[in-house]
Amino acid sequence: MAGGGWGCPHEVSGACGKVHNLPCDPGMKGCELYGRYTFFDGNKNKRLEQKQARAALVVSEPDGNPTGVMNNSRKAKNGC
Repeated sequence: MAGGGWGCPHEVSGACGKVHNLPCDPGMKGCELYGRYTFFDGNKNKRLEQKQARAALVVSEPDGNPTGVMNNSRKAKNGC
């Protein structure tokens, strides 16, 4: 039995109906797959790598509240 295949619902005659009718290139910027999956072409993985790096910056403390670089909360100052 042959391997599985994937068919994009936006592809019509080799062109992407979602990305300005450009030639269909799974994983290109604007594609539904962009930033969600890893591809052999490293240029298509930049968005996924950015998302993973941001997720790694958020660290949970024992009370369950996130802390770290991504935490923008301000602490109250005592006095004037």
